Amino acid sequence: MLKGLGGLGDMAKMMKAAQEMQGKMEEAQEALDRITVTGESGAGLVKATATAKGDLTGLDIDPTIFNPDEKEVVEDLILAAIKDAQAKAAERMQQEMAKVTEGLGLPAGMANPFG
Repeated sequence: MLKGLGGLGDMAKMMKAAQEMQGKMEEAQEALDRITVTGESGAGLVKATATAKGDLTGLDIDPTIFNPDEKEVVEDLILAAIKDAQAKAAERMQQEMAKVTEGLGLPAGMANPFG
């Protein structure tokens, strides 16, 4: 039936696959907003919570570290917790995107072609 169309049948399949992949990528992007990770520093004295996209959503500081003489230490602990949360978010984002692209034959680490 489509014999006279040559490669158009294959092109239609490729377009359908691309649309499906775009839908999966959009779903994964939405999921990244719901997934949270927590970074810690000072053996849990400071905790930073972020979405898997890396947006900081919360900060929990143990009140025992509030000593006016140790202001710089507290600031360093806060920064360390935020950086830990961001690193965990980046790792989680890679894991979630790998789930979407693994069956498509794309190279590992390929950026989202639709975003």
